[in-house]
Amino acid sequence: MPGSDESSAVSRRGLLTWLLGTSLVATLVAALYPVFRFVMPPEVVESPVNRVLAGTLSELPPNSGKIFRFGPKPGILIRTPNGDVRAFAAVCTHLACTVQYRPDMQNIWCACHNGHYDLQGKNIAGPPPRPLEAYKVDIAGNDVYVTRGA
Repeated sequence: MPGSDESSAVSRRGLLTWLLGTSLVATLVAALYPVFRFVMPPEVVESPVNRVLAGTLSELPPNSGKIFRFGPKPGILIRTPNGDVRAFAAVCTHLACTVQYRPDMQNIWCACHNGHYDLQGKNIAGPPPRPLEAYKVDIAGNDVYVTRGA
């Protein structure tokens, strides 16, 4: 072509390559974004719970335990053999399994890896690295209220 410059052909070719490349990347992002949003669940925001009605004294005889819901995680309410009422986070400090009260052994037990806690929540056997989080217990009549931050 008369009057055509070789450098302008290269820049046109470069522009077309850039446009095709960016449109390909945009198409891939548009196709993969919904897949990514489907695979990654949305964050569920729950209101912070500091105090709950965990149960009643009448449903908790001495030397027994009960699991209750404390916000998004479980808690455990224990009535010791001498009648004291205590509450802890029911999440094992080893691998976050739910613990339970064993009346035959009079301690808190994690069935996942045979972890044991005493009635003060202190880890006494098995793999748990630290004690359970203790909660404050308030008794009003027959109702047992549990508050975070003992």
